[in-house]
Order: sequence, then structure tokens, then C-alpha cells
Amino acid sequence: MNYSYALLARGLLPEISLIVGALLVLAYDLIRGRQHTLAERRTAALCIGATALIAAIFDSVAVGALGPIYGHNFILDQLALATRTGVLGLALLTLGVTAGAKLLRHPAEYVAIILFATAGFTLMAAAHHLLVAFVALELASLSLYVLAGFDKDQRASAEAALKYFLFGGMATAFLLFGFSLIYGVTGELEFSRIAQSLAHGHMTPLLALALVMVLVAFGFKAAAAPFHLWAPDAYEGAPTPSTALIASASKLAGFTLFLRLLWPGLSSLAGDVATAGNSGGWLILVALLAGASLLLGNLAALAQSNLRRLLAYSAIAHTGAMLLGVIAAGSAGVGPLFYYLATYGIATIGAFGVIAVLEQQGRCQKISDVAGLYQRSPLLAGCLTVFILSLAGIPPLAGFFGKFAVFAAALQIGGVAGPAGWLTLLAIALSAVALYYYLIVLKQALVVAPATGNSARIRVPLTTALTLLIAVSLLLGLGFFPSLVLGLF
Repeated sequence: MNYSYALLARGLLPEISLIVGALLVLAYDLIRGRQHTLAERRTAALCIGATALIAAIFDSVAVGALGPIYGHNFILDQLALATRTGVLGLALLTLGVTAGAKLLRHPAEYVAIILFATAGFTLMAAAHHLLVAFVALELASLSLYVLAGFDKDQRASAEAALKYFLFGGMATAFLLFGFSLIYGVTGELEFSRIAQSLAHGHMTPLLALALVMVLVAFGFKAAAAPFHLWAPDAYEGAPTPSTALIASASKLAGFTLFLRLLWPGLSSLAGDVATAGNSGGWLILVALLAGASLLLGNLAALAQSNLRRLLAYSAIAHTGAMLLGVIAAGSAGVGPLFYYLATYGIATIGAFGVIAVLEQQGRCQKISDVAGLYQRSPLLAGCLTVFILSLAGIPPLAGFFGKFAVFAAALQIGGVAGPAGWLTLLAIALSAVALYYYLIVLKQALVVAPATGNSARIRVPLTTALTLLIAVSLLLGLGFFPSLVLGLF
């Protein structure tokens, strides 16, 4: 088994670029930044951070798919390569959103923590070992806790960080117990060896308990119902770029890790959801999480008047659809789920980017705060329309093809009559509910006149405008050419 440090260093070039970039951001700000204004320090931090992310993207492409490295602790297959590139791109879009957001007191530290979180995401994409997966997940999680509470001027930010940390700490405990039980039963830490150990075994009480703990932990991390209680408060109170990163890149990396653990590692315990009455193993638990998330997320979103909380409950509903993609991955592969995750992340970052610009001009909490947006900024109104319609799954935008790919793959499992088919029909029906509350937002932005005293033109920073236009272009391009992503797998 190859444990070459040279090969490991080559495989981890993106992570090295991110860590070096984060240290350079901090060093520059410490040495040169204190003599400049806060806005200038932010500009310098964003430039260094963007350079580090671009370098990491080039490193990721240059490294390519190497297969298992350093034994089987890491695996750089096509999925890992695509996820790495995806989370790096989403982090770069987040920096673009940060450029037009409310100015925070410590911009260098903020950008550095974004880079640390992104390094955790990229490690999650390549993790093929329980300890590596745990360390990568915690590196990302700890960074996100800090990002959620970074705005010290806002009590809501501290509250969001506290709730996120408490629920995240509980999820970490469940995950660690679950991993320890898997190791105790199999005696292995590598995903492939775990699969070999369980290949000829059967479900035992300890394995069942381990599966429940791992799924509960992931449910907390992914904000799946009924483990979603932190999400609405975190989405509402955290700084807008932080929320964008939590809602996009963390989901892409988390689901990739979850998918890799469940299907290659624990596939023998999956069971079957193709036929009614055959509950099997962890598949039925994932299906229950998916159904609960779809129902609660969509129905709770109907009652929201706060735009951020609406997007939070919308994210919970989307998590349900993503879990449906996890179920379908066993037969259809990872392509539909990855496409869904990537396009959802782009649309979500774009929507929060619009919110960030509006917050810089004043307040943007309630849905009514976007009233008359088409009069105040046609650019923002047009971009918001694309992002919202993509989240709603309206063709020809990428969000439609993401849902279509996942739903079509799920329907192939036992047809309409099977449990997977019923869950898919539920998801399709609830898409109409989602369209209703998404259209409420667009009605305010495109139809309702701006409130008195709130009709001033909005100036969009150049960097943020370019970021939003890039996001719009990606959603349109991937909508017209979905094979650019689906063809990778």
C-alpha cells in the first residue's frame, strides 16, 4: 500500500494553496493593513483570498483524478475532483458577495476563516477514512460557527452562532459515537475495508445503532427535518456571506462525504426501498428524513414573512430532495445529485448576494423589503428573478433540470408504486407549494411599488454585480447544457 508523502503533498495541493492563502491574508493585514482604512483592508483581503481560491482551482484541475492516495485515507476520483472544484467555485462566489455586503470590523480574519472552511470542504470531498472525514468535517464546522457569529454588532449574529454551535456540537457527538461503533464492529477505518468487512455480514443491533447515530448527525449538519431547528435562526442572524457559504458549499461537500460513506462503505446495509413492505436498512431512514424535510420545509415556508427564514425553510425542503438523490445514487449514480447540489448552491449564493446589497443600502429582513426592486435596481431585480425561478425549478434554468434528474432517477427505483415512487410524487406535488411562496417574493420585487421613502436607486458594487451576472450565466448555461456536469459521471 502506497504511503508516499510526495504523492500526498501533490494530492493536497488545493488545500495547501488555501491554507497558505489564509496565512497570507492574516500576515498582510497584520503587517501592512493596520495603516489603511477598513474598506481598503477588505479589498486587500478579498484579492488575496480570491487569488488563493483561483490557485486552488487550478491545482485541483492539475492534480486530476489519482485514485486512492496515502493508503486509502484519501481518494481523488471524479466525484472528489468535481466536488473540490465546485466548492472552490462556490467559495469564490461567496467572496464576490462579501465585496458588496455590510462591512465587518475584521475583514482579513473573515476572509481567512472562509478559506479555512473551504479547506475543510475540499478535504471532505476526498476523505475515504473515518478519522480523516471527522477531522475535515470539524475543520469546516468550527470555521462556520465563527463565521455565523462574526458580526459582533448584531445580537442576532451571536444568537445564531450559539444555536448553530450547540446543535453542531450535539451532531458531532452523535457522529463520533456512530463512527466508533462502526470501527468497533468492523475493526476498520477505511471506507473500502469497512465495505469488505460488512459484505458478508448482516444487520446487528450495534450496527443499527451506529447507522442511526450517523444519520442523526448528518441530519443536524444538513438541516434535515426534524433536526433543522438551528437553520432558521442561523440563516436569519448570521452575516449574509456566511449564510451563503453555509447554504451552498457546506451542502455540496457534506452530501459528497455522506454519499461516499453510505454507498461504497455501508452499501451492504442499505436495504431496499423498491418494493412496499421491505424496509431494509438505512435507505428507509433516509427516505423518512427526506419526506419529513419536504413536508416541513415547504409548509413552514408558506407562513414566513422574513425573507431569510423563508430561504431557510426552502433549504430544508431542498435537503429533502437531495436526500432523494442519495437514495437514487445507488442505481443512477452520483451525477443527478451532484448537479442538483451545484446548481442549488449557485442560485442560493446569488439570492443572498442580492440580499447583501440591499442590506448595505438599508434593511432587508422582511419579504416586503424587496418591494419595488425593479424600479430601484433593474439589475438586482433581474438577477433575483433568475435565482428564485431556478430554486423553484422553472425551465430552462438549471434548477429545473436538477430536480428533473433527481426525480427521474428516483422513479426508476421500483416505479411509481414503490416507496421511492411515492416519495418522488410527494416531492413533485410540494414543488407547486414551493412555487407559490417563491412567487410571493417575485411579486414584491417585480409588481409591488416601493414603500414611501424607500425608492432611492441602489448602487451595486462592480465586484458584486459581476458575481451575480456570473451566477446567472452559470444557471442559464447549465440549464441549456446540463450534460456539461452530468457527463462528468
